[in-house]
Amino acid sequence: MDKKNYGLLSNIDSPADLRKLSIDQLPELCRELRQDIIDEVSVNPGHFASSLGVVELTVALHYVFNTPEDRIVWDVGHQAYGHKILTGRRETFNTNRQFGGIRPFPSPEESEYDTFTCGHASNSISAALGMAVAARKTGKTNRHVVAVIGDGAMSGGLAFEGLNNVSSTPNDLLVVLNDNDMSIDRAVGGMEKYLINLDTNDTYNRIRFKLSSWMRQKGYLNDARRNGLIRFNNALKSAIAHQQNLFEGMNIRYFGPFNGHDVINLINVLRRIKDMKGPKLLHLHTVKGKGYKPAEEHATIWHAPGKFDAATGERIVVDTSNQPPKFQDVFGNTLLELARKNPRIVGVTPAMPSGCSMCIMMKEMPDRCFDVGIAEGHAVTFSGGMAKDGLQPFCNIYSAFAQRAYDNIIHDLAILNLPVVLCLDRSGLVGQDGPTHHGAFDMAALRPIPNLTISSPMDEWELRKLMYTAQLPGKGTFVIRYPRGRGVKVDWKCDLEEIEVGTGRRLHEGKDVAVLTIGPIGNNVEDVIHEIEKDAQTLPLFKHKPSIAHYDMRFAKPLDDKLLREIGNKFKKILTLEDGAKEGGFGSAVLEWMEDHGFRPQIVRMGLPDEFVPHGSVEEERKLCHLDPDSIKQAILELCK
Repeated sequence: MDKKNYGLLSNIDSPADLRKLSIDQLPELCRELRQDIIDEVSVNPGHFASSLGVVELTVALHYVFNTPEDRIVWDVGHQAYGHKILTGRRETFNTNRQFGGIRPFPSPEESEYDTFTCGHASNSISAALGMAVAARKTGKTNRHVVAVIGDGAMSGGLAFEGLNNVSSTPNDLLVVLNDNDMSIDRAVGGMEKYLINLDTNDTYNRIRFKLSSWMRQKGYLNDARRNGLIRFNNALKSAIAHQQNLFEGMNIRYFGPFNGHDVINLINVLRRIKDMKGPKLLHLHTVKGKGYKPAEEHATIWHAPGKFDAATGERIVVDTSNQPPKFQDVFGNTLLELARKNPRIVGVTPAMPSGCSMCIMMKEMPDRCFDVGIAEGHAVTFSGGMAKDGLQPFCNIYSAFAQRAYDNIIHDLAILNLPVVLCLDRSGLVGQDGPTHHGAFDMAALRPIPNLTISSPMDEWELRKLMYTAQLPGKGTFVIRYPRGRGVKVDWKCDLEEIEVGTGRRLHEGKDVAVLTIGPIGNNVEDVIHEIEKDAQTLPLFKHKPSIAHYDMRFAKPLDDKLLREIGNKFKKILTLEDGAKEGGFGSAVLEWMEDHGFRPQIVRMGLPDEFVPHGSVEEERKLCHLDPDSIKQAILELCK
C-alpha cells in the first residue's frame, strides 16, 4: 500500500525527530500514529488492539527518555507496533510478519531500540532489572531503564519474581504498568481486581516528591532515613485508604493510576519521576483498542482480527464452511463432548480460552473450566493438584508457552504419573509469529521424562480418538501435540474409540523405503507417495517402479515395538519426518530404538533444523526447513535409488 502523508509522523525517522516537536503537537502525532497502525494492519494482518492502547505511552516514553541510550524493555511484544514505527521502521512496516520482512515482535537483532526479546509475557521486569544493575556496574549511571508490562502479563509468576528482586536490589528502575484489564481474553484473577481498585492522588505525589527533594538537598534525608520514611508513609496511607498497596509494601514507589491516554499529562508525570532514586512503578489505565470503536467494544476479537476495512470496521472473513476445521476447534468441541459423558473432566487454560477453543466448553460448563491467567507453570501444577484428588484435567497450553512449565511437568505431574491430559496447541511451525512461538521443542524436551505418553494425531479423527483414549482410567500423564490451523477432513466427526497406547499404523505398503511420520506431516507424505507412484514411469534413473511404505507412528513415546521390529526386519532404508526439532526428537527416538535392538538400516531424519526458524507463512517456513512436499519427494527418491 502507498504510505499516507502525515503532517507530523511522515517527518519522524527516529525518536530524536520526535523530541524536536513541541509538547502541544503530541496529541496530533498520537492521532496520526494510531491511524497509521489502523491503515497498515487492516491490509497486512497482525496484532492490533494492544498497540492502539499504548500509542500515547509509546510517544511519551520516547519523548521523555533518551532512547536508545536509555532502555525501554517491552513486555508482550504485540504492544510495540507504534514503537517500531517511531524507531525508523515506518517505511518497512508493511512487511511486518512477512517472510524476509520486519519481525513480529521487538528483537535486538532488528533494531538498537529493541532492547530485549519479547515474544512471551512477564519477562520485562527481570530483564530490565538486569540492565539497570549492568548500567550501575559499568559506570553508565545516567542511563534510565524502563520496563513496560501489562496486557495481562502481571499475572505471570516471573513478573512477581522480578518485583521481589527489584525491592531488594539497589536500582532506579521504572516499571510502567499498562493496566487495560485484558490479556487476549479479559484478564482474570485477584491481581487484576486489585489493580482496578488502586488509587493514589497526583497532588499528594507531587508534594511528596518536592518535599523529599528539598530534604535530600538539605542533607536531612539519607538512604536509611528515606527507607524508614517510606515505610511510615506507606503504613499511614494504607490506614487512611483502608487498603495495603502491594508495591509500596515492597518499597517500590507507586504512582497512579493515571489516564494512559492523556499524552501531555503522561509526559509531565514521567518527567517528574524520571530522576527519582530507587525503584518506581507508574500505574496507567488504558483501553485496549483505543481510538478504533470496533476494537474498543470487542477487544478479544480485535486482538488479531485479520484483514478488515479500516473505514467501516468490517472484518474481511473468508467463507470456510466447506473447509476442514481448525485443530483447536476439533479439540474444543470434542472436549465438551467428552465432558458431557465424564463428570470428572475439567478444563484449564493459561489466558487462552478463545485461542485454544476451550471457550466452547466454558460457555456450557463455566464451573468446570479455569482460565488461570498468563501462568503456565501454575496451570500445570494446578491441574496436577486436581488430578491427585480425583478429577481429570485437560490442560491446554500453546507448545511454545509450555516451555515455561517444564519443571512443573516433571515435578508435579510425571513423578506421580497423574492423570492430566496436556494438549499442546500450536506445535510445530506456526507462521508469522516466528521463532518465539514455533512449537519446535516439545517432543525433544519431553521425550526423556519418565511416565509420559507423547502423541501427535495425523488428522482430526485421530485427535478425537487420542483425546478419548487419554481420559480413560489408568492412562497417566498424556501429551497430545497438534498444529495451528486447519486439518484435512471436512467431515471431521467420527466415533470416539480407544487407540492402544504405543501403537502406530501402516498406511501404505512398500518394499524399498519405509517412511515413518508423526503428526499431520503424514498427510503431506501420503500426497507425495501418490505423486511418485503416478509419475513413476517417467522418473529417470529407476529400473523399477519405486515401492514406498508409509507408517503413521502416532506416538513418540512409547514407540510401537512390534511395528518397528517389522520395519527393521524388512527395510534397509528408513526416512523419518516430524514437524519438530530434529535433534533429539521423534527421528532420534527411532534411530536409538534401531541401534538398541541390533538393526542397522540407513536412516535419514527430516525435521526442524538446529536453528531458530524465522517468521513467514507456514509454507515458506517449511520450504526453508526442507520440509515442503518437493523436499520430501526428493528425499524419498534419493533413498529409492
